[in-house]
Amino acid sequence: MRRRVWILVLAAPVIAAAVLLGSDSRGLAASARQAQASSVEVKIDNFSFGPATLTVAAGTTVTWTNRDDIPHTVVSDDKVFKSKVLDTDEKFSYTFTKPGTYGYFCSIHPKMTGKVVVQ
Repeated sequence: MRRRVWILVLAAPVIAAAVLLGSDSRGLAASARQAQASSVEVKIDNFSFGPATLTVAAGTTVTWTNRDDIPHTVVSDDKVFKSKVLDTDEKFSYTFTKPGTYGYFCSIHPKMTGKVVVQ
């Protein structure tokens, strides 16, 4: 009989901790996804966009930062968004609210292209 009581005494905190951790980890994972989905950065460097293809959730704000010594722009193929000419360290942001695929390019250097896939 003592052995059964001892096992229950040891098992109860472990079970309680597992239940708490399970519910907390789901909440933490959801919070991490929300934080991750709220903003993403694209670096403009060496005449390229990095990452070249980006997949985000609807509602995400993408910020492009020019790390080149050369000016660049960010213009969507369908003219949904268009930045001014960005000098070194300048930024441009756009919030993607609708699902779809948004191709973009630098109007100064049209061979520079990228894509944002919104889910």
